[in-house]
Amino acid sequence: MADKTYERQNPAYYALIGLLIFMSIGPVILLLANSFKLDVDIQSGVGGLLFMPTIRNYETALCDILWYEPEHLRFCTIRFGGAFINSIIIALVSTVLTLVFGCMAAYALVRFRFMGRDSLSLSTLAVRMIPPAVLLVPVFGLWNNAFCLDNDYGLGMWIRDTFGGRGDVCLAGTHSGIILIYVAMNLPFVIWILQSFIVQVPPSLEEAARVDGAGPFQTFFLVVLPLIKPGLAAASIFTFRIAWNEYLLASALADRDTMTVPILIVNNASEFDGLGTIMATGMLLAIPPILFTLFASRQIITGMTAGAVKG
Repeated sequence: MADKTYERQNPAYYALIGLLIFMSIGPVILLLANSFKLDVDIQSGVGGLLFMPTIRNYETALCDILWYEPEHLRFCTIRFGGAFINSIIIALVSTVLTLVFGCMAAYALVRFRFMGRDSLSLSTLAVRMIPPAVLLVPVFGLWNNAFCLDNDYGLGMWIRDTFGGRGDVCLAGTHSGIILIYVAMNLPFVIWILQSFIVQVPPSLEEAARVDGAGPFQTFFLVVLPLIKPGLAAASIFTFRIAWNEYLLASALADRDTMTVPILIVNNASEFDGLGTIMATGMLLAIPPILFTLFASRQIITGMTAGAVKG
């Protein structure tokens, strides 16, 4: 049996890889370590990774949703917990809705033949090139005026008489309003990504499913979707990160009860109690995208290796 010989890599190659890994993971490790330190330990600059960890910073950041009152706090000044939950709800729901509508629209553009299909496909991607700042004023006006139920009649009057308050129902200041604009903003790019994956699915598989008695929806959900799982995972990562980090549109549409984490951090930067609390909020802001990306990346690898055969 012949001996296998491997070409020896240049040590500089491994040094470069190690440097890139350190540059990527180093700030996250430093952020995590400082989030468990007291302010005096952070400002002193000594101790490094050897220190007595504490969860006081996380208690300060999440004081509004904890089931107990932290002993070191007189009152809760930062409503980070509520904003964190709002960000989770808005990012997850908008991601799911964008994928559902996006995969169906992409399938229709790839498989169906109709007049203006190519122009529609290109115009869909062109919409994504519009800067979000251009949409700020029109969306703000529509969400606060055109898409409201007047409080003088109908449902608006019933809400006012029953629950009090203004009585009008508007998209501004609601989770639905923010989710709707995020779906509209991310949908063109998701359609464009999924089109390239659906094109690679052989039409013969769908024809075989129809011969076996599968309906249109069964063919789509049971045959096509499992084969484009890597594309769905890649699109979900893109959509979730955009929805999680977006600030401009959310700052105009959200109110005190629906504000997301980026809005809270920018609008209440002066109320953070020390560097430790800032590090803890930064870590909490980074954890969901990291976990979501790791989970979706596994789906990409699983989908790419699903048809692999051991030789």
